[in-house]
Amino acid sequence: MKHTAILFFVVLLGWLGCGEAAAQGQQKAIIFTGVVVAGSTTERLPGAYIFIPKAGKGTLTRNGGYDAGAFSIPVFPGDSIVFSYVGFKTQYHIIPRNYNAETYSAIIAMREDVQMLAEVRVYPYATEEDFKKAFLEMRLPDQAERDALARNTDPDYINRMAAQVPNNAQTNFRHTMDQQIFGRESAANKGFATTFPFLNPFAWANFIKSVQNGDLKQKDWRKELNQTPAENMTRQDFMRKK
Repeated sequence: MKHTAILFFVVLLGWLGCGEAAAQGQQKAIIFTGVVVAGSTTERLPGAYIFIPKAGKGTLTRNGGYDAGAFSIPVFPGDSIVFSYVGFKTQYHIIPRNYNAETYSAIIAMREDVQMLAEVRVYPYATEEDFKKAFLEMRLPDQAERDALARNTDPDYINRMAAQVPNNAQTNFRHTMDQQIFGRESAANKGFATTFPFLNPFAWANFIKSVQNGDLKQKDWRKELNQTPAENMTRQDFMRKK
C-alpha cells in the first residue's frame, strides 16, 4: 500500500511537469527591436546594456553606422527588460503578456542621472596653516629676473651709476653746445660788455667823476618844484629863461 502511494505521487508530478512544458512550448518567441536614445537630446546611445533577468541573458546596442543605438533580442510575453547606460538611470520595459505578434518595437528614452557631489578640498600639506605658509613663501619661476629688474630700476642705484660713469663723446658734445648757446661762453655774448655795473670799469670811472664834481650832493627839490613853468608859458619863454 505504501509503495502504491509513492508510485502515484511520482506519476502525478510527471504529469504536472509535462503540462507545464507543453504550456511553455505553446508560447512563441517575440523579436524585440528598438533604439535606445538620450531623453533630453534624443541622441542615440551606442553600447547600452540590455538584460533579461528571467532568461539570464542580454545584449548591447550597436556601436556605429546608421543603426547606432539600435538593438534586436528575442523575448517572451511578460518579460521585463532592463536597460542601463553610464550616466543615465536604469530603465525597465515590460512586454505585454497578451501580445501575440511576432515582432515588438519600442524607443527607449533614457533619463540622465545627475548626482551632486560633496565639495572636496585637497591640500598637499598636513594642515591648512602649513599650506598657507608654504604658499606665501613660494617663489615664482622668474623671481630672480624680477629681483634683478627691481635692483636695476632703483633710482638711487641709477644715480650712483651715473655719477661713476664718465662722459662719452655724445654727452661731451652736448655739454659744449649747451655752453656755447645758453651759457656764459655763448657766441652771442662774446662781442658785448658785461651788463653787471658792479664789474663794469667804465661805470666805476663815471661814479668817481660824479663824486668829484659833487653831483651826488642833496638837491633842493622844493625849489625846483616852485620853478615849474606856468600853463600859459610858451616854449620860447621857457628857453629864454633857461
